[in-house]
Amino acid sequence: MEIIVVTGMSGAGKSGAINCFEDIGYYCIDNLPPLLIQNFVDLIRRSKWEMERAVFVIDIRGGGFFGDLRDSLNGLSEAKLDYKILFLDASDKVLLRRFSETRRNHPFGGKLTNLEAIRMEREKLSEMKKAADFVINTSNLKPAETNEKIRELFFAGEKADDFKINVVSFGFKYGMPAEADMVFDLRFISNPFYVSGLKHLTGNSETVREYVMKWPESSFFRDTVLALVERISPCYVREGKYHLNIAFGCTGGQHRSVSMAHAFFSELSEKGYNVTLIHRDL
Repeated sequence: MEIIVVTGMSGAGKSGAINCFEDIGYYCIDNLPPLLIQNFVDLIRRSKWEMERAVFVIDIRGGGFFGDLRDSLNGLSEAKLDYKILFLDASDKVLLRRFSETRRNHPFGGKLTNLEAIRMEREKLSEMKKAADFVINTSNLKPAETNEKIRELFFAGEKADDFKINVVSFGFKYGMPAEADMVFDLRFISNPFYVSGLKHLTGNSETVREYVMKWPESSFFRDTVLALVERISPCYVREGKYHLNIAFGCTGGQHRSVSMAHAFFSELSEKGYNVTLIHRDL
């Protein structure tokens, strides 16, 4: 089991890091008392649940429990469990600005100012920062850039589930999918609904798909949008977005949209993309 302990300064981006690790495929637990790490690992070992990698976010929010972290990590080493420590840091100036922008007080709070609390926290975390395997300073990084650094450190070379494309067919008369990132109108293609023998079939039928895709404008549309998707997919990943919802619509969501969605699903699958196919109104 691969274990990553994420810690660091409050306001340095640990919440965003959790989201990034979850997108990658890690099981994440936030604000776990360190003494429970070994209990959790033992529970997984005794169960039938095959968990390959987990992230524990542990910081000074745990109060007195945080002091148990070193002992808990020593326990993992004695159990011959591999773990890495990721420490997220940022300058005092940047942390102060982030607390101001979010209108939140530092977890130490109380009678201390945010600056005093930040300095106290930095002192308490100094030894943990020295012990960290990786340190990311997020002072000058956008959230997407922080995520990219995390992916470079922990997910290099694994691209199978890197970016997910959801292909959806739908009928305009039932409304557009709210979750769609891209919506394409296929009502420019000749409608099989008005062809004898095809009306009562759907785009799941090979006969209907052959009819829809036989027109020059259909293949031109497919190839053009495929090229667009392939070109911009890395841009989505660069900006920290790991899924893309593409919706194809026709009047009733039975023939043209279903046929084109099938065509896209097949093309993207052959190119190695992680892709799903949903016919919303079929």
